[in-house]
Amino acid sequence: MVLPLLTRIDHVGIACRDLDAAIARYEATFGLQVVSLEVNEEQGVREAMLAVGGVLHPGYVQLLEPLGPDTPVGRFLTRRGEGLHHVGYGVANIGQALEGIGVRGVRLLDERPRHGSMGASIAFLHPADLGGVLTELVQAADPA
Repeated sequence: MVLPLLTRIDHVGIACRDLDAAIARYEATFGLQVVSLEVNEEQGVREAMLAVGGVLHPGYVQLLEPLGPDTPVGRFLTRRGEGLHHVGYGVANIGQALEGIGVRGVRLLDERPRHGSMGASIAFLHPADLGGVLTELVQAADPA
């Protein structure tokens, strides 16, 4: 029996043209609150994480506004418009998860983890190998 590599659904990433308007919409519609607001130059986005659920098992809605049209999210918006960009799954050890998934034949967009939201280590998997879904692995930052 193969042990599961994924520990939880960490977040859904949603591409938007106007981050402030999207935040206001999610706050007004669902009563969600922003727990993190960051600019990630490496990924070319301004992003907000809005908490969903309780303290013990939080999940997030991640709103992503591109810093420019030539960024991955900028190109996504041009091709597809606003909407679901990716799904992020929690993993206990991102290095082990990448190794285990890679040997199963899924292409890794990131061979090594990189910096993600709220200090997490992240890596993306190729959507063509996962039913057209861009998939992100997330190892949460150590709370210490």
